[in-house]
Amino acid sequence: MASAWEERIRAAFQDKLQLMDIPPREDAFLPSACVLLEKQRELAQVEQALAAKKEEFQIKMEDIQERRRELEGKERQLKQAILKFDKFLKENDAKRSRALRKAGQEQRQATQRGAETERLRGEIAQLLTAREKLQKRLAAHKIFPDYLQKVLEKTDQFQDIPELLARFQALLSTQAALAQRELVAREAVEEARARLEQYREESGNQILQQNNRVAELQAQMDHVQTKVLELESNWFRIQNTAAHKTLELGQIKLAALNLFQMVAKYKKVPTGVPLDDTDAQLDAVQLCIVDLIDILANFRKSEPTRVSQPDPRTASQSEASIQHPG
Repeated sequence: MASAWEERIRAAFQDKLQLMDIPPREDAFLPSACVLLEKQRELAQVEQALAAKKEEFQIKMEDIQERRRELEGKERQLKQAILKFDKFLKENDAKRSRALRKAGQEQRQATQRGAETERLRGEIAQLLTAREKLQKRLAAHKIFPDYLQKVLEKTDQFQDIPELLARFQALLSTQAALAQRELVAREAVEEARARLEQYREESGNQILQQNNRVAELQAQMDHVQTKVLELESNWFRIQNTAAHKTLELGQIKLAALNLFQMVAKYKKVPTGVPLDDTDAQLDAVQLCIVDLIDILANFRKSEPTRVSQPDPRTASQSEASIQHPG
């Protein structure tokens, strides 16, 4: 905008003095140009810093997305592990159900074998004599043999009580093993659930921290944008001020040139005064006015009765205004 005003002023000078062959001089204002260059440099530095912040923000967002994808993959793996544990528990329950069904079938089959039971009762009758001999020794443990005997009487699967006890011990061992496996599986599931809950909590904390970091970076970016807007406002104000000062200086130079031309019409002035040398033009105008004041003073001295003497203070003020125009 400043260059446009300078072009307009230069065109006005050329239109006013197109008959005078004096090479124009480019108007340059070093202080204003330096300030403008400094502001441009500061603005470029701010824009470069803003671009760096944006790039850093983009890199951090990509890192966050990558970590989020990794967390989702780990969560899917943990879910698959839990599904495998659930499948294992279901298989164990199915095996247990089959075992229970088989035991029920065996019990029903034992009930249906009445003839086998009758045969066993005959054998028991033969053993009654031997039992009487051992009755005293087994008096303290009578309830247990009786119970085992009753069980043996109801089934034909076992030949004797030791075989029944062995079968019972095997079933107890199997039950204990199944219970232990179930306990281990449940503990593993609980541990996996605890790890999943801890993982979710840690993931939530990490996501919260990243969100806080994003908010902090957003605040920094807003601050930088506000600073950029302030610098742009200062830049526009400097441009407007420079344009106004350029216009004002052009008007002053044009007024001084007009006075110089007016003086040049009625009195010889020093030749070789450049068009853009305003100080030399004002000096020539000042010399002309001083000469006119001297002529007027001499004229008044020659006719003292007809013309009153001028006020010295007024003359000194006029001379001072001529010496310091504008």
